[in-house]
Amino acid sequence: MPPAPYALVIFDFDGTLADSWQMMGGAIVAAADRFGYRVLSAEEAEALRGRDNRVVMEAMGVKAWQLPRIIAHMRRVALERAGEIALFPGIDALLPALPRAGVRVAVVSSNAEGVVRQVLGTELSAMVSDFDCGASLFGKASKFRRVVRRAGVRPDAVVSVGDEGRDIEAAVDAGVASAAVTWGYATRDLLASKSPTHLVDSVEQLAALLVG
Repeated sequence: MPPAPYALVIFDFDGTLADSWQMMGGAIVAAADRFGYRVLSAEEAEALRGRDNRVVMEAMGVKAWQLPRIIAHMRRVALERAGEIALFPGIDALLPALPRAGVRVAVVSSNAEGVVRQVLGTELSAMVSDFDCGASLFGKASKFRRVVRRAGVRPDAVVSVGDEGRDIEAAVDAGVASAAVTWGYATRDLLASKSPTHLVDSVEQLAALLVG
């Protein structure tokens, strides 16, 4: 088997490995009265899919000073309801295939490490060599750079896999390749407009890219 094209894969979690949007979207609506932001209509939510978080915050009327409390609340909800979050089909086969091909796996997520580990389960969590969770909504690049340093690999041997424009932007900032997956939160057109290194439409296509 030829060597895999990348030595390290850094995965996003929500919308990339796990289908958490329905649960978390409901939690965002349920918390609107508590934090005083407006609930978007279905049409507004669709139009804002994948847009920069600052644009979404402005549309909802969320102030910057409110954000830490809202994020803390959402992380508590995710931990309490992690049992409702499922992996996307095929992820359970992809993750073990990567270490077998000599590829290191990391997860960088704005979600808590406890949530990520619970959804992955013990066996799949063991496939991950590095977790760097609790990432800011406005920047993962510093965490990408930290994970790359810990892995001891060159940035040009690393790819970040995510479902949002901010994942692509963070990859560019960190000097690593990006693979944008189209089954998550952002639309395909929006992801394509960010010029990722790879645009991926299925888990099978991602496996072919990463395993070689």
